[in-house]
Amino acid sequence: MQSKAKITAIGSYVPECKLTNADLEKLVDTNDEWIVKRTGMKERRIAHEYEFTSNIGYNAVRNLIERFDQSIEDVDMVIVCTMSPDFQTPSVASLIQAKLGIKNTGAIDLNAACAGFTYGLHVANGLITSGLNKKVLVIGAEALSKITDYEDRSTCVLFGDGGGAVLVEYDEENPSFIAGHLGSEGEHGKNLYCTNVANQINGETLISTGNIIQNGREVYKWAVNTVPRGMASLLSKTTMSLSDVDWFVPHSANLRIIESICRKSSFPIEKTLQSLVYYGNTSAASIPLALDKAVCEGKLEIDNKLLLYGFGGGLAHAGVLINWTVA
Repeated sequence: MQSKAKITAIGSYVPECKLTNADLEKLVDTNDEWIVKRTGMKERRIAHEYEFTSNIGYNAVRNLIERFDQSIEDVDMVIVCTMSPDFQTPSVASLIQAKLGIKNTGAIDLNAACAGFTYGLHVANGLITSGLNKKVLVIGAEALSKITDYEDRSTCVLFGDGGGAVLVEYDEENPSFIAGHLGSEGEHGKNLYCTNVANQINGETLISTGNIIQNGREVYKWAVNTVPRGMASLLSKTTMSLSDVDWFVPHSANLRIIESICRKSSFPIEKTLQSLVYYGNTSAASIPLALDKAVCEGKLEIDNKLLLYGFGGGLAHAGVLINWTVA
């Protein structure tokens, strides 16, 4: 079905507090050289004690409103993509809806972990193109510091907090969405999970600490094989090739993963956008943060073709090919 949805505005927010590699040297047995060599990260932002995902997402929307002079009173759906909600219920989307003061809107959380934002865009495009909604806020926001073990050097060097938001509106004449691709391999979910309840995946009992637990080696192997195949599948639904893509925007998991994906797909790293160097891995927020960073740096132009690809916990992945439409 031909898309009828257009991205019309973008905004972002990160907490003020910075956690540098030098700071991490004081917490665990690590050093700046080791972290940069293995991840490419130098800093990450950390929410303060009383700052949660709903605050981060709300501030990203406020940034969008102020920069693009947008009215959100007629927004009829709020989708928050997150794996670090304030509560199990109410949803982060409902909390943000209340902070924004918009009454006549649906509000849902979507948890596809690091693939959350691209899944959220798929859902927004489907809702608008089908005629069910006219104006949707898609927010990727995380407070991962709340679920990070700062005694585990394999994970605490990775994760940071932040959020990004886009406004998606009905526009039959100039839609943003070209094609999409979705996938999941839940049988490998044990390689990246977070639970505070004793449970099992495929008969294997998982540690229930309430913090993120990751088998980095297995996630790396899965990502560098899965994402290039997904990119090819996505493009096969169009008349385009990778050479027609102006910018590749993968989930900012780790610079070494991004470099491997680019090598395997023969895509130039110079045409790749990321947000990890100064924000770390922000899960569902990493792609909108990378997009907004590029907007602020003047890199994105109207009608640029962007290939966005999220991948992570689930293990779920999702790609979307878009025509950039934010002036």
